[in-house]
Amino acid sequence: MRNAIFPGSFDPITLGHLDIIKRSIPLFDEIIVAIGVNAEKKYMFSLEERKQFIEETFKDEPTVFVITYEGLTIDLCKKLKANFILRGLRNPADFEFEKAIAHTNRRLSKIETVFLLTAADTSFISSSIVRDVIRNGGEYQMLVPESVRVKDHN
Repeated sequence: MRNAIFPGSFDPITLGHLDIIKRSIPLFDEIIVAIGVNAEKKYMFSLEERKQFIEETFKDEPTVFVITYEGLTIDLCKKLKANFILRGLRNPADFEFEKAIAHTNRRLSKIETVFLLTAADTSFISSSIVRDVIRNGGEYQMLVPESVRVKDHN
C-alpha cells in the first residue's frame, strides 16, 4: 500500500491544506493527516478542535484519516508503516525549509517526501495569516474549509 503522512499543526486547517489533501487522494491508498503536538507552541485552537475540523472536512473521504502525535514524523511513519511524507509548497521559502527537513528524514530513514505545489488561488494562505485575521475580527471564512467555526479566539 502507498500510505502518506501529511504532518502539520493545522491551527487551523486552511483551503491550502484542503487543496493538497484532495489532490493527493488519487496518488495514495491512504492519507493520514497527522496533527503534531509541540509543547513549546501556543495554539489558537485546541487539539480536539483541530482534529474535529479536519475529520468533518473529510468525513466523506474513506481514505483520509486524522490522528495526533508527538515526536518525530519519521518515527510515526515507521510505526504506521507509511512510505511517504506529504508536504505542500507555497513559495521558495517553503521549499528551502522543507528541503532541509526532507534531506534529514532521508538520512535518518528511507522515507520519501512528496511535495505538491499549492494551487495558485490558495498559495497566499497560511494558518498564521488565518489566525491573525480571526484575532482581529476579520472575514476568515474564505480562507478555510466550511468546518472551521470560530467561537471567540480574541
